[in-house]
Amino acid sequence: MDNSTQSAMTAGAPVTGSDMPEPPPEVIEAARNAPDHWLAMVDLTWSGDGPPPLWALIGQWRSGPTGEIEEWRDNPEYRPSPQMLDWSDPADAVDKAMQLAATGYGPAQDVHEALARAEVSVLVSTTGTPLAAASPEGTPVIPVYTSPVYLESVGRLLYDRRPVAELVEQLPPGHALYLNPTGPVSMLVETKPLRAALAAVGTAAAEQTDEALEPAAPEALRPGTGAAGVEPVPIGKPARTAGDGTVIGDGPVIGAGMAGSGVVGGAN
Repeated sequence: MDNSTQSAMTAGAPVTGSDMPEPPPEVIEAARNAPDHWLAMVDLTWSGDGPPPLWALIGQWRSGPTGEIEEWRDNPEYRPSPQMLDWSDPADAVDKAMQLAATGYGPAQDVHEALARAEVSVLVSTTGTPLAAASPEGTPVIPVYTSPVYLESVGRLLYDRRPVAELVEQLPPGHALYLNPTGPVSMLVETKPLRAALAAVGTAAAEQTDEALEPAAPEALRPGTGAAGVEPVPIGKPARTAGDGTVIGDGPVIGAGMAGSGVVGGAN
């Protein structure tokens, strides 16, 4: 751990005695093997080469001269992952990319790429036109649902499933996609980066085969009890915008999990 990271980590308030979270066995063993050291706890969702970034470090324990844990400090720069926020498991590839991007553990580009390959559900009028709405911030959007799990919360309304590549061509001017407004994390996706991802996916597909694909027969609209109007209405919770365990320390590096540690990450 470099000096700047260690300095930021020690900015947290010290917790000692019975107020400390209970360290897992891996940390207790590491402390015995590395007395008088800081032992940092890494969010298990982070993966990458080299030392983890400061924002992926949950906090750190201090081992005393005898190898006993004497102190715990939270990392004020820590970003909790979906796992630490206790979000439900991702329902599909798009949902997984969204959760990682929303917490800073994955790039927004992964959302665009997963969405470009996806088929989604969209609420429609009796003529099959996607229903417009507005995000809580007032952006004109078309709500879409990547999984039936999130569509169920909408109730019995008329909907259709269609490829994202097809849906993008049907968007009213100035509208974005609003992904999974009923999910653990919602995300507003602008069409420009999504079209770029769609183009990349189309190019890759064309390189794999020279055969023309027969267009799929249009599916019938899924029946419900009725259809909403097309006037924008506020929906859901504030959207996130899709823009662009290891114990480590100044001693040995060992594997460790969060089970039994008593440390729970909170949202920033």
